[in-house]
Amino acid sequence: MLYLIGSIVLTSYLTLCFKVIEKYNIEPFQAIMFNHFTCLITGSIMNGSTPFHATTIHEPWFKYALLMGAMFIAIFNVVGFATQKIGVAVASVAFKLSLVIPFIFSVYLYSEKISALKIIGIVIALIAVVLTCLPPSSNNNEKKNIKLSAALLIIVPAVLFFSSGLLDTLIKYVEQRFLNDSNYNIFLITAFMVAGTIGTITLVILLLTGKQKFSYKSIIAGICIGVPNYFSLWCMMKVLKANAGNSSVIIPINNMGIVFFSAVMAWILFKERLSIINWLGIILSLGAISLIAFG
Repeated sequence: MLYLIGSIVLTSYLTLCFKVIEKYNIEPFQAIMFNHFTCLITGSIMNGSTPFHATTIHEPWFKYALLMGAMFIAIFNVVGFATQKIGVAVASVAFKLSLVIPFIFSVYLYSEKISALKIIGIVIALIAVVLTCLPPSSNNNEKKNIKLSAALLIIVPAVLFFSSGLLDTLIKYVEQRFLNDSNYNIFLITAFMVAGTIGTITLVILLLTGKQKFSYKSIIAGICIGVPNYFSLWCMMKVLKANAGNSSVIIPINNMGIVFFSAVMAWILFKERLSIINWLGIILSLGAISLIAFG
């Protein structure tokens, strides 16, 4: 339970950080890049040393680490964009609406048991996140939403939906097939190294072409994001390992918890106004969590 709470709180913290980055005019891409290197260093400290050696590329999980690293930096940038343009609550809802994807894969791939109450819980969860996602007319982000094209408002949530769902599914697949207590930390470090490398190459291109200017503030932001980012995934891996064969319950609970906590904290810290419909969605999410967990 402690690891699950840690995953929810730390992941919510990451989403909230993008509002702080926007407030201080920090370049989000650079902060995200330094975040991945911070994760790499944090993981190496946790591991006791940098785990890379010549045989790493021959590990059965290595190709998945490459894919996950690429997904890390891509998804993080989309989340950052959505948080700043749409709002924390709405972005986290669109991000974690994807809980239905790993749920379906868990039932299909691992023959996990499914009950009528769990199905009802998933349906209620989808309704809840849609209600939470509806921006109130008095929302402070309304002007920003007007500036965005209708197509963009559809594309961003759609990208978050599929990418986050596939990432959660990939994490579960690799954890179940290839990882154990001795190598899951090495796997995470490798994925973060890949993300950091891709980010560095991209940043060099942006700097050389004059599309961005280097910001030292992004280093500090990257460190503040990176440490909790690493431990959010570390906690999630711990939860999945401790609840093997029950990920169809754990992942939805984790995702809905993030939606609820992010929405409340955005309301408290950033005064993101939520309508009665939004609050109804949050309340429904709690009911959905109960049905999924105990159904």
